[in-house]
Amino acid sequence: MPPPLDDILDRLHVVALPMRIKFRGITVRELALIDGPAGWGEFGAFPEYDAPEAAHWLASALESAYHRPPEPIRDRIPINATVPAVEADRVPEVLARFPGAKTAKVKVAEPGQTLADDVTRVEAVRAVIPTVRVDANGGWSVEQAVQAAKALGPLEYLEQPCATVAELTELRRRIDTPVAADESIRKAEDPLAVAKAGAVDIAVLKVAPLGGISKLLEIAGQIAIPVVISSAIDSAVGISTGLHAAAALPDLQHACGLGTGSLFLDDVAETPPQTDGYLPVQPITPDPARLHALAAPPARRQWWIDRITACRRLLAV
Repeated sequence: MPPPLDDILDRLHVVALPMRIKFRGITVRELALIDGPAGWGEFGAFPEYDAPEAAHWLASALESAYHRPPEPIRDRIPINATVPAVEADRVPEVLARFPGAKTAKVKVAEPGQTLADDVTRVEAVRAVIPTVRVDANGGWSVEQAVQAAKALGPLEYLEQPCATVAELTELRRRIDTPVAADESIRKAEDPLAVAKAGAVDIAVLKVAPLGGISKLLEIAGQIAIPVVISSAIDSAVGISTGLHAAAALPDLQHACGLGTGSLFLDDVAETPPQTDGYLPVQPITPDPARLHALAAPPARRQWWIDRITACRRLLAV
């Protein structure tokens, strides 16, 4: 059973983190943080997610706040640079925030942009970091993805190029570039279905949408393909949770998407710097002064309280 609602709300901090660059269409990232007896938990389900989906994110936050993380196998995690759908001339500025990164993930298929924009952006990244993966967030048809795979040059993988498992299966038959799944895992009723279908080569797993570290590790143990741990535009608290998940994986072949803290102008804690493309695995404790300065307005805090209340009910059944 999850902890009592009153106890959760007594430990609650709601923050609004300003973003350096618009990412996923947002410029301010709202999050609810829980100062639990075992550590800090983060509940950051995006506002458009309904309660049944958001409840997984709350379960993850409660696990982190009320239970210790698993013992780590490694004490540092390789991190990829994350490049939003910016103009190519802004790429060096973005990459400068990821010192030592040897892999870059580039957002593509942005509404209102063209494949030519994606190619120019990827080429600008590849001039600095040769190993590039791209993330289309399911934005292409199979034909568009085939075209993109040819136009974008050598890629580590295409992340969620198409929306459905059937499309991913067809695409994988038609291209040599490896295909990775994100939404087809974290938004699916059966997160193992896309791998069982032979539709992808790599699984991108995110702690919060899957319901916590223990659930993520359970899925990783059954999925039988390489795993990449990634963030969901997390604060320093959520990033620490992701690092602990990556540290507990028996096998870690690829850099993880856990360097997204650089997308924020300000965060709830001073995070350790990246060194040679790695982040250390360690707990994070938010700074009280930052929690106060970044606190969301009262109306938004109440919105998150109402949301937690609705999601907590779903966890009790």
